[in-house]
Amino acid sequence: MVQANMMHVAVHVPSLASVSSIKPRSRAQKIKPGVVCAAFDQTVGGQLLIDKEKSKSRRRVFFLDVNPLCYEGSTPSLQSLGHWVSLFFREVSHTDPVIAVLDGEGGCEHRRRLLPSYKAHRRKFIGLLNGSQRFSRGHVGRSRQFIMDVLGKCHVPVVKIEGHEADDVVATLVDQVLQRDYRVVIASPDKDFKQLISEDVQLVMPLKDLERWSFYTLKHYIAQYNCDPHSDLSLRCIMGDEVDGVPGIQHVVPGFGRKTALKLLKKHGSLENLLNAAAVRTVGRPYAQEALTKYADYLRRNYEVLALRR
Repeated sequence: MVQANMMHVAVHVPSLASVSSIKPRSRAQKIKPGVVCAAFDQTVGGQLLIDKEKSKSRRRVFFLDVNPLCYEGSTPSLQSLGHWVSLFFREVSHTDPVIAVLDGEGGCEHRRRLLPSYKAHRRKFIGLLNGSQRFSRGHVGRSRQFIMDVLGKCHVPVVKIEGHEADDVVATLVDQVLQRDYRVVIASPDKDFKQLISEDVQLVMPLKDLERWSFYTLKHYIAQYNCDPHSDLSLRCIMGDEVDGVPGIQHVVPGFGRKTALKLLKKHGSLENLLNAAAVRTVGRPYAQEALTKYADYLRRNYEVLALRR
């Protein structure tokens, strides 16, 4: 498995009280196959659901996607991180194993070579001691070390792989954890992880308006999109992702909308199947047929950018 090294760095930043005040959690039991977990609790619409059948099922392993929690909107904020991590330990993970994952240096470079607009608008996280100051490279490293130190004191191993985004590291580890017969919960607001949702993989997402974390399951996904999560990646490749700077097909073929994309994907299953079919026969209306043949490379590039890499 990817090595998860616990990192302890003594960094004193008095103004980051909201982060440093996070109380150390109890040490999670070591991951051992076959350990029976307590009842699997979920919050849905503010109500607590307890699945009695799953109370006898496999244990959960949580992956904490740290980077998105370091922002308040588009503004870097360690106070935001402190708030959500504290809430996560107190109300979500309890004593279940947690692995925190950070973006490695240069993690976006592979995708930016394919698509220069990829995450081009995002401000790089910088070490902010207050909202009005910018700091040098040394302060940037200081904030990263501080985050690792706080997580280490909470008995949470931190994984950061140079040259790789956290999303790809999580996807790799998720596959390994599932092979060891555990269930997985990914704690992140990042919709990229929806392509991993299954009976054994769930998300728990921070809801800012409600000031709480909320579980997002396979049932929620189907109810929201009326399609299988296996089609999620293909759908996003066609529709694009404005947040990540990935343009959709509607930028070149305005009439090709979500309804058309869903209809075609339900019939063909995946983007690659759809493109292969369109190359040899008519699969839809003329505008859709022309888009799928003329812009096949465009859509395949989107797939390579948006697909989580192992």
